[in-house]
Formats: sequence, structure tokens, C-alpha cells
Amino acid sequence: MSQQDIHVIYGTDYARMTLEIMERTQVAKRLNPAMKIGIKPNLVVAKPASSGATTSPVVVEAVIRYLQQHGCNNIAIMEGSWVGDDTKTAFQVCGYQALAEQYHVSLYDLKTDAFIMKSVGNLQLKVCKKPLEVDFLINIPVLKAHCQTLLTCALKNMKGCIPDSEKRRFHQLGLHQPIGYLGSLLKPDLIIIDAIAGDLTFEEGGNPVQMDRIIAGTDPVLLDSYAASLLGYRPEEIEYIQIAEQMGAGTSRLEQATIYEYDSGQKNTSQFKPSDKARRLAKHIIAKEACSACYGSLIHGLQRCLERGLLNQLTSPVHIGQGFRGKDFSGLGVGHCCRGGSSSVPGCPPTAKDIVHFLESQLRHGS
Repeated sequence: MSQQDIHVIYGTDYARMTLEIMERTQVAKRLNPAMKIGIKPNLVVAKPASSGATTSPVVVEAVIRYLQQHGCNNIAIMEGSWVGDDTKTAFQVCGYQALAEQYHVSLYDLKTDAFIMKSVGNLQLKVCKKPLEVDFLINIPVLKAHCQTLLTCALKNMKGCIPDSEKRRFHQLGLHQPIGYLGSLLKPDLIIIDAIAGDLTFEEGGNPVQMDRIIAGTDPVLLDSYAASLLGYRPEEIEYIQIAEQMGAGTSRLEQATIYEYDSGQKNTSQFKPSDKARRLAKHIIAKEACSACYGSLIHGLQRCLERGLLNQLTSPVHIGQGFRGKDFSGLGVGHCCRGGSSSVPGCPPTAKDIVHFLESQLRHGS
């Protein structure tokens, strides 16, 4: 498989599709039984794949079967859920605990892993040790929207391979630069994108859009550029794609790619349009270095208020993010970092339920 190849298979038999795309791309030629193989899904939250938030265990199971059929048994699934969520719970809820037991593969919670400090450009980044120690790393992201970066796919999925303290710092650095830089440090050997039913509104799911395809390749920048194009974005609209390309992680030049399509008769002809709901709700937010879990919960809280006819009572923006830590300000605040506001909801991160209750309470009393 060339670096500039993109392989896409369509249908609804996801296990068969995954096995077939691995056969067609001749992954076996790059394997040997002595390899330590790491599989990195997206288990950002403890929600099933049907929510549009997490990687389907059906896809990962097919990958494991293919590897074991070719003599590779030293396999580990590794992930670190986002700040505020528990990876072990995600392993259970998302079906990975059962998968690991059935196929005798290891599960690694990267939140508990040691890290290595790596230099890239003008940054020092903490990267978990286990993903760096494997001989063959398989990245299996979900193609979905993100309320801060528009898109999350191959490059951003590697953010699960850094400790929580570094995830917080990524937000302090504005997300795009460190994601792009991380792409040049942690390069997968194979990328299989779960484009079955990602959420095109929120990273943490709830609004799945049926796309019914599996996408494979080896260049994360190229694959993210292709994923962006499916949603109607140009690669240059996703800032971290451009940064990763500048750092040598791959190319965004889709015109130079060769795209192979299989079972195209089953291709869903409807266009996938990312919802602008999150961007419309974001107009009610002042964010400075906000972590995704906290920001996502606030977006959900604002959506619930909109549904209940309360949002038009919000006369000033809601503050969120590490940039407000230790500061007093006039207005509503969300999370531990914004406790200096006139009124705030505690938590790191607070739950969407707590935020909804807080906002409703404030708005019903005329805030």
C-alpha cells in the first residue's frame, strides 16, 4: 500500500468489510508473528459505538481476527479516555473488555501509563510509553465532528496517547499546534477509519449519521484531508491538518492521491453535512483554553436550554476554560477554573446534567 493510497469500502457488514480491506491492502505482507502490535481505537467517552462517539468493537474484532490469522498474537488495545472520563469504564461499556477476554488480547489504560518527554519543533510533549514501544501501531479512529476543531479523525485520535496533564496543556496551547506536532511524533503503521455512523454534531455522540464505510491508508494527514472533504471542508479549514503537514507527518494534497473504492454499489449517495448547531451555540460562550470534556458538556447544556425555550433569556456569554483560573469576573462560569465568576457550577469537568441544572436555575431566575 502506497502512502498516497486511500482505500474505501462500502456496505453494512462491517466485519466483512474490515477483513476485506485489510486483505485488499495486503497488510499481512508488513507483519511478522514476533511483532508487538498496538491497536488505538477512539474510546473518548463510555458510550457505545451506536452513539456515534466511539470506535465500533466489530471493526476492532475483525482487525484482531485478521492479525491472529496471520500468526500475530502479541496484541494490545490501548486508550486513554478524555479528561473526566474513566477508560476502564469505557472498555466495559464499549464492548472492549469482552473482546479482550474472547481473543486473549491485553487492554492498557494509558491514563496509568508512564510517559516520555519528546521534542518536536519548539515544543516538549509528553507521550505515553506503550504506544511508542510497539512494533506496529494501528490507529482506528471514528470519523466525526468536533465542536472546537470541526473534525476529529486520524490525527486527533492520537491525543489519547498522552497523559491527562498533557491533554489539559494541549488546550492551553490551542489544540491545533500540539495535535499537528504529535502527528509527526507518533506515526501509525496502519489507519482504519470507522466511518460507519459518526456524530457530525458533537465529539461525544448522540447524533449519529449513517455513512456505512470503512476507510484505510497509512498517511494520517491525507486521510484526515479526505475525511474533511467528505464533510464539505477543505483541508486548510482544519488548522491541525496544515500544521501536521508542515511538520512532515504527511500530505494534504488529495489531488495526488489514488482512491480505491470497493462495493461502490452500496455507497450511500446522500451528502454528509456537519451540523452547525455547535457553532451557533458557541456564540453564547467565552472560552479560553477550555478542555474538550468541559466545553462539550457546556454545549450540551446550552442545547438543552434551547430545547426548553430558555436560551433566549441568556443575556451575557458563559465563561469556560483554564484561561480564567484564579480570576474574578462578572458573569456565569462553568467548571473549577471559572469559580471566580459571579456564579459558577463546580467540577473538573462538571457533568452535562450539572451544567443544565445550573443554567436552568440561573435563567429561570433572570440571569
